[in-house]
Formats: sequence, C-alpha cells, structure tokens
Amino acid sequence: MRKLRRIVLVTVVAIIAIPVLLLATAATYNFFATRSEASDITSYGRLVPVDGKMMNVVVSGQGSETIVLLPGLGTAAPGLDYQPLITALSSQYKVVAVEPFGTGLSDQTDAARSSANIVREVHEALQYLGIDRYVLMGHSIAGIYALTYAAEYPDELVAFVGIDSSVPGQPGWDEPLPTEAIDIAHDVGLTRLLTAFADDPYAGLPYDQQTKEQIELLSNKNSAAPTLLKEMENAPANFASASGTTFPESLPVLLFVVANDTDVPEWVDLHRQQAASVHTGQVIPLPGEHYLHHTLSPEIARDTATFLASLPLR
Repeated sequence: MRKLRRIVLVTVVAIIAIPVLLLATAATYNFFATRSEASDITSYGRLVPVDGKMMNVVVSGQGSETIVLLPGLGTAAPGLDYQPLITALSSQYKVVAVEPFGTGLSDQTDAARSSANIVREVHEALQYLGIDRYVLMGHSIAGIYALTYAAEYPDELVAFVGIDSSVPGQPGWDEPLPTEAIDIAHDVGLTRLLTAFADDPYAGLPYDQQTKEQIELLSNKNSAAPTLLKEMENAPANFASASGTTFPESLPVLLFVVANDTDVPEWVDLHRQQAASVHTGQVIPLPGEHYLHHTLSPEIARDTATFLASLPLR
C-alpha cells in the first residue's frame, strides 16, 4: 500500500511538473528568440519625432492629393499590412501609412491611449511631414478615432474613407478585451507556439515572402507590447467617448463594409446610418472578411478614386 501511494504521488508530481517544465522552456525560448529576432527586423519607412519619441511612417507615390492610412487595433506592422492597398493607391495618390505608437517600428509610449491622444500624435507626425490637406482612410477602430480627428482638424480633411470601420454603438463595443491573458500567453511563449502551428494568415494574398517574414517578426515583437495592451484596455472608453457623435455634415464619407457579417447582421445598416448623417455619404458593401484591404485593394482603390473625383474642387 505504501509503495502504491508512492507511485501515485510520483505520478501526480510528474503530471504537474511536465506542463510547468514545458511552459518554462517555452517562456525561456520566447525570451531569447524575441531578442534574437530584433536584429532580423528590416527598417522601412521613415521615423519622425512625435511627443519626444519616434513614429514610423511609410510614404509612397507622387500624386497631388494625399491619402493618410490609419490601422485597426492590433495590427502589428501597419506599413506592411497595408502594402497591397498602398500599391493600388500610389499610382494616383501620395499615400502615407502611419504606424501609431506601439505598432510597426514606432516607439512605445506612456501616454494614455485615449482617442484624443492618438489623434494628436498622428496629427503631429503629419505636421512634421508638412501634410495639411488629405483624405483620411482607416480600418476598423480607426473609424472611432476618425470621429475625434474630424472634430479636431475639420479644415484639413478632404474626406473620410472607412475600410470595414468601427461605428459608435456597434454590438460588443463595451466588452473588455482579455489583455491580461494576451500578456501572459505572450510571456510564456504560447502565442509564438500557436502562431507556429497555425495556418499562414497571408497565404494566397499579394505579399512577397520577405514581407510576410517581417510581419511575423513584428507580430512576435508587438502582439503584447505595453502600448498596444493599453490601447486595448482603453477601447471601451474610446467607444463610449464617441457615443452619439457623427462626422461633420460637410465631410464626404465613403464606407467600404463587409457585405455579409454573420456576427453582426445589422453591420451594413449601421454604416448606412453613419453615411446618411453627412451631405455626401456612400456605402459600398464588399464580399470578404474584416481585412478587406488584404483581398480587395484594387477595388477599394478604384472606388475611392471614383468617389473623390465626384467631389467639388478641394
């Protein structure tokens, strides 16, 4: 009986110890892999001073009109993620892809991740570049930040173009994101492990191998960066601050929207309501998923050009 008890005890200890050992090994590997990968990240774009730190921007094209791209929440490398859309737009426009703090090659920041601060920082980067008249184009939560942007700098905006952009009052806006779990999963190497065994999210998309490798490196670096986690934590507050707000009536608004969002059946209608709040508003439903610019950049660029060409001289 004593021998059996000892065998059971050893078995229980082993059952507990093995996962702990595996997690410790994964965490150690993740720590050293992240440090090693830092030297493999290739610089792109241009670093500009913002609020005493450096923000990365990618400038392409030589057009007389400028389109400024803002990313959705959690995009690890906006300047690379937007590559197909930059290519499609830059034949006709000057395109500026901004990597807000905590994303891409931009620095981290201790400043609160309120819509007001994020908007102010983006504006400071554009001011440094001498850009003061432009179309603001944004994906996902950039639609919430754009409302603040339009209120703060209405004379600078030619139009807003949303790519499946967020709208005030959308279902789930007040649900907190699991930032602690994201942080822990990253620190113990679980995020890296899951990514290694997951399907390539960029497979079949118009990204070359080097770009995909750089996106993966920056995803490992930024997926649980302090600034990003703070922005996630503050997302419900930013949605709350936008509650009931609309774009200025005089601002033209074009919204590309996923046509059949099974999670939010009223998704297109919510955007039609937003477009109806301005004098010149249009909604274009598109087949696909949330990251429409991954698969439909040529169509987005074409319809954006058509919409902008229809506007009065600006």
